[in-house]
Amino acid sequence: GLVVDGQTLSLIFQGGLEQKFLALARSCRSVLCCRSTPLHKSLVVRLVRGQLQAMTLAIGDGANDVSMIQAADVGIGISGQEGMQAVMASDFAISQFKDLKKLLLVHGHWCYARLAKMVIYFFYKNVSYVNLLFWYQFFCGFSGSTMIDYWQMIFFNLFFTSVPPLLFGVLDKDVSAETLLGLPELYKSGQ
Repeated sequence: GLVVDGQTLSLIFQGGLEQKFLALARSCRSVLCCRSTPLHKSLVVRLVRGQLQAMTLAIGDGANDVSMIQAADVGIGISGQEGMQAVMASDFAISQFKDLKKLLLVHGHWCYARLAKMVIYFFYKNVSYVNLLFWYQFFCGFSGSTMIDYWQMIFFNLFFTSVPPLLFGVLDKDVSAETLLGLPELYKSGQ
C-alpha cells in the first residue's frame, strides 16, 4: 500500500511528478491520500481518470469531499456528522460506509443487467416501428401520408416505452441479492 499526505501531494503536483506518482500508485494494491485539501483530492481523481482512462469512483462524507466527488465518474456521498454537502453533490447516497458493498455488488449488477436488456429492447421497438413505416411508404406510393393517428402514436410510445422500463426496474433481478453478496466475482460477468 501507499500512504501519501497533503504536503507530498503538493510537491508532486507543483514539481511535475504526476507520471512518477501514477507509476508508483499503479504498482500498489491500495493508495491512501490523507491530510489533503479538497483541491488535492480532485486533482488525484482527475489524474487517474485522465491518464489511465479508467472509470473513477469517489466516496466522501463532508464538504471537503465535494470537489473530489464531482471530479469522479461516479460519486457516492455518505450522510454523516459532517453535514449533507457530500450527499447533495453525489450520484448515490448511503447512510453508512458498510452499505457500499451492497450498493456496488447487488444494485450495481442489477442496474447493469437491466440497462443491457433495455438497450436491446429499445433497438427492437424502434426497428419494428421504422420497418412498419418503411413498408407503409411502398403501400401509399411515397405520398408522405401519415400511417398512424397521433393518439395511437402516443399510446404506442406510452405502452412500449414507459411500461417495460418500469416493469424491468421493479421486477427484473437475474440473481438474488444473497448470491451476489456471496459471490462477488459475478459483478464482472456482465462486463
